[in-house]
Amino acid sequence: MRRLTKKAGNHGGHGEHRDGTCALTISPVLLVVKLFLRCLAAGLVLLPAAAYALDYRSVSVPRGVLFDAPSASAKKLFVVSQFYPVEVIVDLGGWVKVRDKTGELAWIDSHQLASKRTVLALDTADVRGTADASAPVVFRVEKDVALELLESAGNGWIKVRHRDGLTGFILSSQVWGI
Repeated sequence: MRRLTKKAGNHGGHGEHRDGTCALTISPVLLVVKLFLRCLAAGLVLLPAAAYALDYRSVSVPRGVLFDAPSASAKKLFVVSQFYPVEVIVDLGGWVKVRDKTGELAWIDSHQLASKRTVLALDTADVRGTADASAPVVFRVEKDVALELLESAGNGWIKVRHRDGLTGFILSSQVWGI
């Protein structure tokens, strides 16, 4: 702990020394936080932009196995189907720690993942011809159906493709994996 002294003021006289000063104790953590905030305000701390971007991948094999540790001999937790999207938390090269739609964390062999982006329907939803709620419905998806993410159309809509080849637009709030 770092010990600072200041002239006694209106603190009620607690901790006063004979010379009229009082002891003030500041934790090292508080000092570091205070220094960081001053540097941040002065523009001396650069935060990486990539730290805020979410990285998603999809399962590339018919059955992707999720483990409780980065090892094939670890406990098997879940099996997920091909095209299931996962959020990348940590990439160790051969093993990737991921989060699934339910928020569960697990490890998967990196060879079972593809960079192809997919999303999951959160519930039954209509996929429309254009990025407009009044546009004609092209097809309807059921809960947990995986759709390939083609592009962001703006205004909360994304363009997707069903595995049967049909394409259209769905509200981003109706899917997981964005």
